[in-house]
Amino acid sequence: LVRNRRVYKAMTKFATFVITLTAPLLGKAFSPAFAPATRAPSTLGLHHRNPMPTFGARPAPRLVLASTNGEEEEEDTSVLRQLGFKGAKTEEALDTEAFLNWKIRLQLTKPGTWIPLIWGVACGAAASGNFHAVWNLFGDAPTTDSVGLVAEDTFKALAAMILAGPFLTGYTQTINDWYDRDLDAVNEPYRPIPSGAISEGEVIFQAWFLLLGGWALAFGLDQWAVHDWPVITLTSMFGTLVAYVYSAPPLKLKAIGWQGTYALGASYIALPWWCGHEMFNAGSITPQEIVLTVLYSLAGLGIAIVNDFKSIEGDEALGMQSIPVAFGVDKAKYICVATIDVTQLGVAAYLFSIGELQYAAILLALILPQMFFQLNFLEDPIKNDVAYQGKAQPFLVFGILTTALAVGHHTF
Repeated sequence: LVRNRRVYKAMTKFATFVITLTAPLLGKAFSPAFAPATRAPSTLGLHHRNPMPTFGARPAPRLVLASTNGEEEEEDTSVLRQLGFKGAKTEEALDTEAFLNWKIRLQLTKPGTWIPLIWGVACGAAASGNFHAVWNLFGDAPTTDSVGLVAEDTFKALAAMILAGPFLTGYTQTINDWYDRDLDAVNEPYRPIPSGAISEGEVIFQAWFLLLGGWALAFGLDQWAVHDWPVITLTSMFGTLVAYVYSAPPLKLKAIGWQGTYALGASYIALPWWCGHEMFNAGSITPQEIVLTVLYSLAGLGIAIVNDFKSIEGDEALGMQSIPVAFGVDKAKYICVATIDVTQLGVAAYLFSIGELQYAAILLALILPQMFFQLNFLEDPIKNDVAYQGKAQPFLVFGILTTALAVGHHTF
Protein backbone atom coordinates (compact mmCIF):
# COMPACT_ATOMS: atom_id res chain seq x y z
CA LEU A 1 0.00 0.00 0.00
CA VAL A 2 2.82 2.40 0.87
CA ARG A 3 4.56 1.64 -2.41
CA ASN A 4 1.35 2.22 -4.40
CA ARG A 5 0.88 5.57 -2.69
CA ARG A 6 4.46 6.58 -3.48
CA VAL A 7 4.04 5.53 -7.11
CA TYR A 8 0.75 7.41 -7.32
CA LYS A 9 2.25 10.58 -5.78
CA ALA A 10 5.25 10.44 -8.09
CA MET A 11 3.01 9.86 -11.10
CA THR A 12 0.75 12.75 -10.10
CA LYS A 13 3.65 15.18 -9.67
CA PHE A 14 5.19 14.12 -12.96
CA ALA A 15 1.86 14.33 -14.82
CA THR A 16 1.24 17.82 -13.43
CA PHE A 17 4.68 18.92 -14.58
CA VAL A 18 4.23 17.41 -18.04
CA ILE A 19 0.72 18.86 -18.42
CA THR A 20 2.04 22.32 -17.59
CA LEU A 21 4.71 22.05 -20.29
CA THR A 22 2.94 20.18 -23.04
CA ALA A 23 -0.83 20.71 -22.84
CA PRO A 24 -0.83 23.81 -25.07
CA LEU A 25 1.37 22.08 -27.66
CA LEU A 26 -0.69 18.88 -27.58
CA GLY A 27 -3.83 20.93 -28.00
CA LYS A 28 -2.37 22.40 -31.18
CA ALA A 29 -1.05 19.07 -32.45
CA PHE A 30 -4.50 17.46 -32.25
CA SER A 31 -6.43 20.55 -33.33
CA PRO A 32 -7.78 20.91 -36.87
CA ALA A 33 -6.61 24.51 -36.97
CA PHE A 34 -3.06 23.26 -36.52
CA ALA A 35 -3.52 19.82 -38.05
CA PRO A 36 -1.35 18.50 -40.87
CA ALA A 37 -2.21 20.16 -44.10
CA THR A 38 -3.24 16.78 -45.49
CA ARG A 39 -4.38 13.82 -43.47
CA ALA A 40 -2.12 10.79 -43.43
CA PRO A 41 -1.63 7.98 -40.93
CA SER A 42 1.71 7.55 -39.27
CA THR A 43 3.57 4.41 -40.15
CA LEU A 44 4.23 3.60 -36.51
CA GLY A 45 1.97 4.94 -34.71
CA LEU A 46 2.27 2.57 -35.95
CA HIS A 47 -0.23 6.21 -39.71
CA HIS A 48 -5.17 10.12 -58.79
CA ARG A 49 -2.00 9.72 -60.38
CA ASN A 50 -2.24 12.92 -62.38
CA PRO A 51 0.65 14.68 -64.05
CA MET A 52 2.62 17.02 -61.87
CA PRO A 53 0.91 20.44 -61.75
CA THR A 54 2.48 23.38 -63.49
CA PHE A 55 4.77 25.03 -61.00
CA GLY A 56 4.55 28.78 -60.58
CA ALA A 57 6.89 31.35 -59.18
CA ARG A 58 8.10 31.21 -55.58
CA PRO A 59 7.39 34.45 -53.51
CA ALA A 60 8.83 35.19 -49.59
CA PRO A 61 7.68 33.10 -46.67
CA ARG A 62 4.92 35.40 -45.48
CA LEU A 63 1.69 33.83 -44.24
CA VAL A 64 -1.81 34.97 -43.49
CA LEU A 65 -3.64 33.22 -40.67
CA ALA A 66 -7.40 33.32 -40.28
CA SER A 67 -8.33 34.19 -36.71
CA THR A 68 -11.19 32.50 -34.89
CA ASN A 69 -13.38 35.62 -35.17
CA GLY A 70 -13.19 35.46 -38.95
CA GLU A 71 -10.72 38.33 -39.35
CA GLU A 72 -7.42 37.74 -41.08
CA GLU A 73 -4.29 38.58 -39.17
CA GLU A 74 -1.11 38.87 -41.15
CA GLU A 75 1.93 37.71 -39.27
CA ASP A 76 5.16 35.86 -39.76
CA THR A 77 4.26 32.21 -39.15
CA SER A 78 7.17 30.53 -40.86
CA VAL A 79 7.73 28.31 -37.82
CA LEU A 80 4.17 26.97 -37.93
CA ARG A 81 4.46 26.36 -41.65
CA GLN A 82 7.80 24.63 -41.14
CA LEU A 83 6.11 22.27 -38.69
CA GLY A 84 3.46 21.40 -41.30
CA PHE A 85 0.56 22.94 -39.41
CA LYS A 86 -2.62 23.83 -41.20
CA GLY A 87 -4.27 27.21 -41.35
CA ALA A 88 -1.65 29.27 -43.18
CA LYS A 89 -1.80 30.63 -46.70
CA THR A 90 1.28 31.86 -48.45
CA GLU A 91 1.28 35.04 -50.39
CA GLU A 92 4.88 34.79 -51.47
CA ALA A 93 7.45 32.16 -52.28
CA LEU A 94 8.78 29.41 -50.06
CA ASP A 95 12.37 29.49 -48.82
CA THR A 96 14.30 27.25 -51.21
CA GLU A 97 17.73 28.76 -50.58
CA ALA A 98 18.62 26.64 -47.52
CA PHE A 99 21.46 24.11 -47.73
CA LEU A 100 20.26 20.96 -49.53
CA ASN A 101 16.77 22.49 -49.48
CA TRP A 102 16.46 21.21 -45.89
CA LYS A 103 13.68 23.61 -44.86
CA ILE A 104 11.38 22.39 -47.61
CA ARG A 105 12.32 18.77 -46.98
CA LEU A 106 11.53 19.21 -43.29
CA GLN A 107 8.22 20.91 -44.05
CA LEU A 108 7.26 17.98 -46.29
CA THR A 109 7.57 15.61 -43.30
CA LYS A 110 5.22 17.81 -41.17
CA PRO A 111 7.11 17.68 -37.83
CA GLY A 112 3.98 18.84 -36.01
CA THR A 113 2.43 15.43 -36.69
CA TRP A 114 5.31 13.63 -34.97
CA ILE A 115 4.07 14.67 -31.51
CA PRO A 116 1.22 12.12 -31.09
CA LEU A 117 3.54 9.32 -32.24
CA ILE A 118 6.28 10.32 -29.82
CA TRP A 119 3.64 10.43 -27.09
CA GLY A 120 2.46 6.95 -28.13
CA VAL A 121 5.98 5.54 -27.78
CA ALA A 122 6.18 7.06 -24.29
CA CYS A 123 2.88 5.40 -23.39
CA GLY A 124 4.14 2.04 -24.63
CA ALA A 125 7.32 2.42 -22.57
CA ALA A 126 5.20 3.16 -19.51
CA ALA A 127 3.01 0.14 -20.20
CA SER A 128 6.04 -2.15 -20.39
CA GLY A 129 6.69 -1.74 -16.66
CA ASN A 130 10.38 -1.96 -17.47
CA PHE A 131 11.32 1.61 -18.37
CA HIS A 132 13.67 3.15 -15.81
CA ALA A 133 13.52 6.91 -15.35
CA VAL A 134 15.30 9.26 -12.94
CA TRP A 135 12.63 8.90 -10.23
CA ASN A 136 13.18 5.12 -10.19
CA LEU A 137 16.55 5.82 -8.58
CA PHE A 138 14.68 7.01 -5.48
CA GLY A 139 12.55 3.96 -4.73
CA ASP A 140 9.66 4.16 -7.19
CA ALA A 141 8.92 0.96 -9.09
CA PRO A 142 10.61 -0.39 -11.13
CA THR A 143 13.40 0.51 -8.75
CA THR A 144 17.06 0.67 -9.73
CA ASP A 145 20.28 2.08 -8.32
CA SER A 146 22.01 2.20 -11.71
CA VAL A 147 22.42 5.61 -13.29
CA GLY A 148 23.77 3.83 -16.35
CA LEU A 149 20.53 1.86 -16.76
CA VAL A 150 18.48 5.04 -16.50
CA ALA A 151 20.68 6.70 -19.13
CA GLU A 152 20.47 3.68 -21.44
CA ASP A 153 16.67 3.50 -21.18
CA THR A 154 16.44 7.21 -21.90
CA PHE A 155 18.47 6.81 -25.08
CA LYS A 156 16.43 3.74 -26.06
CA ALA A 157 13.22 5.73 -25.72
CA LEU A 158 14.64 8.64 -27.71
CA ALA A 159 15.76 6.28 -30.48
CA ALA A 160 12.29 4.69 -30.67
CA MET A 161 10.75 8.18 -30.81
CA ILE A 162 13.07 9.14 -33.68
CA LEU A 163 11.95 6.00 -35.49
CA ALA A 164 8.25 6.75 -34.97
CA GLY A 165 8.51 10.49 -35.64
CA PRO A 166 11.13 11.78 -38.10
CA PHE A 167 11.64 8.56 -40.04
CA LEU A 168 8.37 6.69 -40.44
CA THR A 169 5.86 9.49 -39.86
CA GLY A 170 8.07 11.63 -42.08
CA TYR A 171 7.87 8.92 -44.75
CA THR A 172 4.11 8.74 -44.37
CA GLN A 173 3.60 12.46 -44.76
CA THR A 174 5.96 12.60 -47.74
CA ILE A 175 4.10 9.94 -49.74
CA ASN A 176 0.75 11.37 -48.66
CA ASP A 177 1.71 14.77 -50.12
CA TRP A 178 3.00 13.02 -53.25
CA TYR A 179 -0.26 11.20 -53.93
CA ASP A 180 -2.30 14.28 -52.99
CA ARG A 181 -0.28 16.66 -55.15
CA ASP A 182 -3.14 17.24 -57.60
CA LEU A 183 -5.57 17.96 -54.76
CA ASP A 184 -3.08 20.26 -53.03
CA ALA A 185 -2.53 22.14 -56.27
CA VAL A 186 -6.14 23.30 -55.92
CA ASN A 187 -6.69 23.54 -52.17
CA GLU A 188 -3.19 24.30 -50.87
CA PRO A 189 -0.98 25.40 -53.76
CA TYR A 190 1.62 26.71 -51.28
CA ARG A 191 2.51 23.15 -50.19
CA PRO A 192 6.10 22.15 -51.16
CA ILE A 193 5.20 19.86 -54.09
CA PRO A 194 2.55 21.88 -55.98
CA SER A 195 4.46 25.12 -55.37
CA GLY A 196 7.52 23.68 -57.10
CA ALA A 197 9.70 24.22 -54.04
CA ILE A 198 10.92 20.62 -54.28
CA SER A 199 11.43 18.52 -57.39
CA GLU A 200 9.87 15.16 -58.22
CA GLY A 201 13.24 13.44 -57.89
CA GLU A 202 13.89 14.99 -54.48
CA VAL A 203 10.51 13.82 -53.18
CA ILE A 204 11.05 10.25 -54.38
CA PHE A 205 14.57 10.17 -52.93
CA GLN A 206 13.30 11.49 -49.59
CA ALA A 207 10.54 8.88 -49.39
CA TRP A 208 12.95 6.01 -50.03
CA PHE A 209 15.57 7.43 -47.65
CA LEU A 210 13.08 7.74 -44.79
CA LEU A 211 11.54 4.33 -45.46
CA LEU A 212 14.78 2.35 -45.69
CA GLY A 213 16.42 4.42 -42.96
CA GLY A 214 13.47 3.75 -40.69
CA TRP A 215 13.60 0.02 -41.31
CA ALA A 216 17.35 0.00 -40.67
CA LEU A 217 16.88 1.89 -37.41
CA ALA A 218 14.08 -0.49 -36.38
CA PHE A 219 16.35 -3.48 -36.98
CA GLY A 220 19.07 -1.78 -34.94
CA LEU A 221 16.63 -1.26 -32.08
CA ASP A 222 15.73 -4.96 -32.19
CA GLN A 223 19.41 -5.79 -31.82
CA TRP A 224 19.80 -3.29 -28.98
CA ALA A 225 16.83 -4.80 -27.17
CA VAL A 226 18.22 -8.33 -27.81
CA HIS A 227 15.04 -9.62 -29.40
CA ASP A 228 14.85 -13.20 -30.66
CA TRP A 229 12.41 -11.98 -33.33
CA PRO A 230 12.71 -8.54 -34.96
CA VAL A 231 9.35 -7.40 -33.59
CA ILE A 232 10.07 -3.66 -33.90
CA THR A 233 11.12 -4.14 -37.52
CA LEU A 234 7.95 -6.14 -38.25
CA THR A 235 5.78 -3.50 -36.55
CA SER A 236 7.50 -0.81 -38.61
CA MET A 237 6.98 -2.69 -41.86
CA PHE A 238 3.32 -3.26 -41.05
CA GLY A 239 2.94 0.43 -40.28
CA THR A 240 4.52 1.49 -43.56
CA LEU A 241 2.19 -0.88 -45.42
CA VAL A 242 -0.83 0.71 -43.71
CA ALA A 243 0.52 4.16 -44.56
CA TYR A 244 1.02 3.27 -48.22
CA VAL A 245 -2.42 1.74 -48.81
CA TYR A 246 -3.96 4.68 -46.95
CA SER A 247 -2.52 7.23 -49.37
CA ALA A 248 -1.83 5.40 -52.64
CA PRO A 249 -4.08 3.90 -55.29
CA PRO A 250 -5.58 1.47 -55.98
CA LEU A 251 -6.82 1.00 -52.39
CA LYS A 252 -6.36 4.60 -51.13
CA LEU A 253 -8.14 3.90 -47.85
CA LYS A 254 -8.47 7.60 -47.04
CA ALA A 255 -11.13 7.86 -49.77
CA ILE A 256 -13.26 5.00 -48.45
CA GLY A 257 -14.54 6.09 -45.04
CA TRP A 258 -14.54 3.78 -42.03
CA GLN A 259 -11.50 1.80 -43.11
CA GLY A 260 -9.36 4.84 -43.75
CA THR A 261 -10.51 6.67 -40.64
CA TYR A 262 -9.82 3.69 -38.39
CA ALA A 263 -6.42 3.12 -40.03
CA LEU A 264 -5.58 6.72 -39.19
CA GLY A 265 -6.72 6.33 -35.57
CA ALA A 266 -4.88 3.05 -35.06
CA SER A 267 -1.65 4.39 -36.53
CA TYR A 268 -1.61 7.24 -34.02
CA ILE A 269 -2.40 5.12 -30.94
CA ALA A 270 -1.87 1.36 -31.23
CA LEU A 271 1.26 1.11 -33.39
CA PRO A 272 3.52 3.59 -31.55
CA TRP A 273 2.35 2.12 -28.22
CA TRP A 274 3.44 -1.34 -29.38
CA CYS A 275 6.78 0.04 -30.54
CA GLY A 276 7.47 1.66 -27.16
CA HIS A 277 6.51 -1.49 -25.26
CA GLU A 278 8.56 -3.73 -27.55
CA MET A 279 11.64 -1.59 -26.98
CA PHE A 280 11.64 -2.36 -23.25
CA ASN A 281 9.85 -5.65 -22.70
CA ALA A 282 8.48 -7.24 -25.86
CA GLY A 283 7.72 -10.54 -24.13
CA SER A 284 5.34 -8.91 -21.66
CA ILE A 285 2.80 -7.63 -24.20
CA THR A 286 -0.44 -9.41 -23.35
CA PRO A 287 -3.58 -10.06 -25.43
CA GLN A 288 -5.44 -7.76 -23.02
CA GLU A 289 -3.06 -4.90 -23.80
CA ILE A 290 -3.34 -5.45 -27.56
CA VAL A 291 -7.13 -5.40 -27.31
CA LEU A 292 -6.99 -2.22 -25.20
CA THR A 293 -4.86 -0.39 -27.76
CA VAL A 294 -6.95 -1.59 -30.70
CA LEU A 295 -10.13 -0.46 -28.94
CA TYR A 296 -8.54 2.82 -27.89
CA SER A 297 -7.90 3.42 -31.57
CA LEU A 298 -11.67 3.86 -31.91
CA ALA A 299 -11.20 7.06 -29.93
CA GLY A 300 -8.59 7.99 -32.52
CA LEU A 301 -11.23 7.29 -35.17
CA GLY A 302 -13.46 9.84 -33.46
CA ILE A 303 -10.67 12.42 -33.51
CA ALA A 304 -10.12 11.76 -37.21
CA ILE A 305 -13.83 12.38 -37.85
CA VAL A 306 -13.55 15.77 -36.14
CA ASN A 307 -10.87 16.70 -38.66
CA ASP A 308 -13.16 15.70 -41.54
CA PHE A 309 -15.90 18.25 -40.93
CA LYS A 310 -13.87 21.11 -42.40
CA SER A 311 -13.19 19.11 -45.57
CA ILE A 312 -16.76 18.13 -46.45
CA GLU A 313 -17.04 20.30 -49.57
CA GLY A 314 -13.72 19.16 -51.02
CA ASP A 315 -14.31 15.50 -50.11
CA GLU A 316 -17.71 15.56 -51.83
CA ALA A 317 -16.24 17.10 -54.96
CA LEU A 318 -13.52 14.43 -55.12
CA GLY A 319 -15.80 11.51 -54.24
CA MET A 320 -14.05 10.79 -50.92
CA GLN A 321 -16.43 9.02 -48.56
CA SER A 322 -15.45 10.54 -45.23
CA ILE A 323 -17.84 9.90 -42.35
CA PRO A 324 -19.45 13.38 -42.54
CA VAL A 325 -19.94 12.95 -46.30
CA ALA A 326 -21.32 9.40 -46.01
CA PHE A 327 -23.68 10.02 -43.07
CA GLY A 328 -24.25 13.76 -43.12
CA VAL A 329 -23.18 16.28 -40.51
CA ASP A 330 -25.93 15.56 -37.96
CA LYS A 331 -25.32 11.81 -37.79
CA ALA A 332 -21.55 12.12 -38.10
CA LYS A 333 -21.21 14.44 -35.11
CA TYR A 334 -22.89 11.90 -32.84
CA ILE A 335 -20.87 9.03 -34.31
CA CYS A 336 -17.79 11.13 -33.58
CA VAL A 337 -18.46 11.84 -29.89
CA ALA A 338 -19.83 8.34 -29.30
CA THR A 339 -16.65 6.64 -30.50
CA ILE A 340 -14.55 8.94 -28.33
CA ASP A 341 -16.66 8.63 -25.16
CA VAL A 342 -17.79 5.00 -25.29
CA THR A 343 -14.24 3.83 -25.94
CA GLN A 344 -12.77 5.73 -23.00
CA LEU A 345 -15.61 4.85 -20.62
CA GLY A 346 -15.19 1.21 -21.59
CA VAL A 347 -11.47 1.37 -20.83
CA ALA A 348 -12.17 3.04 -17.46
CA ALA A 349 -14.69 0.30 -16.64
CA TYR A 350 -12.13 -2.36 -17.57
CA LEU A 351 -9.48 -0.80 -15.33
CA PHE A 352 -12.01 -0.75 -12.51
CA SER A 353 -12.87 -4.42 -13.12
CA ILE A 354 -9.23 -5.54 -12.82
CA GLY A 355 -8.73 -3.65 -9.57
CA GLU A 356 -6.81 -0.63 -10.85
CA LEU A 357 -9.17 1.73 -9.05
CA GLN A 358 -6.86 4.73 -8.83
CA TYR A 359 -6.12 4.71 -12.52
CA ALA A 360 -9.80 4.14 -13.38
CA ALA A 361 -10.75 7.16 -11.27
CA ILE A 362 -8.06 9.34 -12.90
CA LEU A 363 -9.18 8.26 -16.36
CA LEU A 364 -12.82 9.02 -15.54
CA ALA A 365 -11.78 12.46 -14.29
CA LEU A 366 -10.04 13.06 -17.63
CA ILE A 367 -13.08 11.93 -19.64
CA LEU A 368 -15.63 14.24 -17.99
CA PRO A 369 -14.10 17.52 -19.24
CA GLN A 370 -14.07 16.12 -22.77
CA MET A 371 -17.79 15.39 -22.55
CA PHE A 372 -18.42 18.91 -21.29
CA PHE A 373 -16.54 20.45 -24.24
CA GLN A 374 -18.51 18.24 -26.62
CA LEU A 375 -21.73 20.10 -25.77
CA ASN A 376 -20.48 23.15 -27.62
CA PHE A 377 -19.01 21.03 -30.40
CA LEU A 378 -22.35 19.32 -31.07
CA GLU A 379 -24.10 22.65 -31.60
CA ASP A 380 -22.02 23.29 -34.73
CA PRO A 381 -19.20 20.80 -35.42
CA ILE A 382 -17.95 22.72 -38.46
CA LYS A 383 -17.66 26.01 -36.59
CA ASN A 384 -16.56 24.66 -33.20
CA ASP A 385 -14.16 21.86 -34.13
CA VAL A 386 -11.07 23.99 -33.56
CA ALA A 387 -12.13 25.06 -30.06
CA TYR A 388 -13.17 21.52 -29.15
CA GLN A 389 -9.92 19.92 -30.23
CA GLY A 390 -7.77 22.52 -28.55
CA LYS A 391 -9.59 22.17 -25.22
CA ALA A 392 -10.46 18.47 -25.12
CA GLN A 393 -7.58 16.60 -26.68
CA PRO A 394 -4.97 17.19 -23.96
CA PHE A 395 -7.35 15.34 -21.62
CA LEU A 396 -7.64 12.45 -24.10
CA VAL A 397 -3.89 12.01 -24.57
CA PHE A 398 -3.24 12.08 -20.83
CA GLY A 399 -6.00 9.49 -20.51
CA ILE A 400 -4.01 7.27 -22.86
CA LEU A 401 -0.95 7.74 -20.65
CA THR A 402 -3.03 6.90 -17.56
CA THR A 403 -4.15 3.68 -19.21
CA ALA A 404 -0.55 2.83 -20.12
CA LEU A 405 0.59 3.38 -16.53
CA ALA A 406 -2.23 1.14 -15.33
CA VAL A 407 -1.15 -1.61 -17.72
CA GLY A 408 2.45 -1.29 -16.57
CA HIS A 409 1.36 -1.43 -12.92
CA HIS A 410 -0.96 -4.42 -13.30
CA THR A 411 0.06 -8.08 -13.31
CA PHE A 412 -2.03 -9.94 -15.88
